[in-house]
Amino acid sequence: MKIAVCDDDRTTREQITALIREQTPDAEVITFETGEDMITSQESFAISFLDVQMRTVSGIDVAKYIREEQEKRGREKSIIIFVTGYREYMEDAFDVNAFHYLLKPIDERKFQKVFNRALKDVSTRRERKKRSVIVKSNGMQKKILLKDIYYIESNNKKVVFHTKDGTIDAYGRMEDWESELGESFYRCHRGYLVNLEKITAYNVDTIAVSNGESLILARKKYADFIKAYMRYAKDGGVVNV
Repeated sequence: MKIAVCDDDRTTREQITALIREQTPDAEVITFETGEDMITSQESFAISFLDVQMRTVSGIDVAKYIREEQEKRGREKSIIIFVTGYREYMEDAFDVNAFHYLLKPIDERKFQKVFNRALKDVSTRRERKKRSVIVKSNGMQKKILLKDIYYIESNNKKVVFHTKDGTIDAYGRMEDWESELGESFYRCHRGYLVNLEKITAYNVDTIAVSNGESLILARKKYADFIKAYMRYAKDGGVVNV
């Protein structure tokens, strides 16, 4: 696991690095003194600790760059944890989907709790990437990774898997697939089963997914959908909204 620590204060960099190594001795920790250095490195990190206030390029600027690159390249959002002595930047932190916000001076117990949650999140994401289902299509058994499915559509006595590699027709009932796929998928309409990881926006009657399509969200299901989505996010699910 690669972890970045970007802070213009040497003492803080060393403290965070030491705390990380206490919990994950095998992690590759790379430190940066400036935001420019981190951006120029072109490295990708599972977790990034960013000081909000730095000289030319702030931690907020670095976080925006990270998110823009991830969106442009279709990468999963990494974990960003801000470290600062100023509470007034919290709103900016939420704008870039920050995982948490640690105040200086760093409380070691608080750091351990937040970092443990981040590690659990990374582990959960990695396990999700490996999960798959086997579907029978055109007389063949096909393995599909869950992370490659955008949504499943009901089509008479068949279901259609909409994936990153195209569509796959398969036999089966939506109810059976809903049960098998579990809480990372949601039945937003009788005709659609959406992968919560692929949602990019939603309102009371529509869900947008990352392949550019929009699905119907039954209005009577809106409140239940919000609860399911929040539960999924709380359990470490990938959130792109």
